[in-house]
Amino acid sequence: MDRRETARILVAGSGPAGLIAALGFADAGFPVTLVGPEANGQDGRTTALMNPALKILERLGVLDAVRSQAAPLKVMRIVDATSRLIRSPVVIFRASEIGEEQFGLNLPNSALNPALASVVAAHSGIEWRKAMVQTWRLEGDHAQAILSDGSEITASLAVAADGRLSPAREAAGISTSTRSYPQAALVLNFGHRSDHAFTSTEFHTETGPFTQVPLPGNRSSLVWVVEPETAKELAALDDAALSMRIEQRMQSMLGRVSVEPGRQIYQLSGVTPRCFARNRVALVGEAAHVFPPIGAQGLNLGIRDIDDLIGIACKNRDDPGAVKALAAYDFKRRPDILARSNAVNLLNKSLLSQMLPAQMARSAGLGVLGGFAPLRAFFMREGLRPGSGFAALAGGLRKQIRR
Repeated sequence: MDRRETARILVAGSGPAGLIAALGFADAGFPVTLVGPEANGQDGRTTALMNPALKILERLGVLDAVRSQAAPLKVMRIVDATSRLIRSPVVIFRASEIGEEQFGLNLPNSALNPALASVVAAHSGIEWRKAMVQTWRLEGDHAQAILSDGSEITASLAVAADGRLSPAREAAGISTSTRSYPQAALVLNFGHRSDHAFTSTEFHTETGPFTQVPLPGNRSSLVWVVEPETAKELAALDDAALSMRIEQRMQSMLGRVSVEPGRQIYQLSGVTPRCFARNRVALVGEAAHVFPPIGAQGLNLGIRDIDDLIGIACKNRDDPGAVKALAAYDFKRRPDILARSNAVNLLNKSLLSQMLPAQMARSAGLGVLGGFAPLRAFFMREGLRPGSGFAALAGGLRKQIRR
């Protein structure tokens, strides 16, 4: 049966970015068609969302449903766990230093995804087609998606939230720069004897970061970046042996460790599109940026994509997919995405580098960051809200001038 419908906004992808985009556009008054399968409620990973992203989830009516299953992030610590000649001092970031109670919350994806899906399903402004886009037809005045169920959706704007391989991005003719890393991430949750005190610790090792992030109670999530073969070997260990390896890697910081079921391995890669919007398609989430899991970027960056895109669409309600609107979105997102991607890539390379100058530069940089409170505060503010670090510096300078 040939069914034709028109929606102002078509969101492709039903992961967290797609669900958040659908809710945001619908709340802004746009009719929305979301295309994608049921949300994944079995994802064992967690997502650390910073305060600005949490405010958006609260505005969308999602945060209250997941807050009880999340743990606050009050302290973040970087520990140089390499055995190299030149090592960095421990760097500690406290939310209280910049007047915040917490940096954010660490949320289980198994709670976040169903909560988002539930609010989407109940929203009168969203039609959720639980199918896949089979073919894209991108014209000068509209985007059209032909779905796997034979139906067609026409919209002014297609929001590509369809992941790192993004068929919508490819259909729009947006090329990418890709990077392959000799690394894989082992992801799991574990229990521990000692209290984590809402502190996340990122151990820097010769193969990449080993990052512990608190969960409610005496539990934490782990992202352990190693060589791909090592990841397979670790995942194949029995619970007792893997628990011991994790405890040793953490220097027994949290006491005895007990791994939980649900180990996952992800090959690391980097993807940067040449542009972030073209031919009626705007990229958000992993369609717009993929990089190693360092510094809790990921979905936080994706939510900023969505927030900026909605803001621009609201200024171009007659045709949010027009060339001028897409150009404005590309211009708005480019500095943030490229700065974060390049910073993460550079830090990751510095961990892997065997060259003494690179090790010296990383050690010196972290040393200055740890020992100079104003610089540390600047980076914490920038990490939460791009531009807020510069605003605080300017405000401090104005106070000095008045004196």
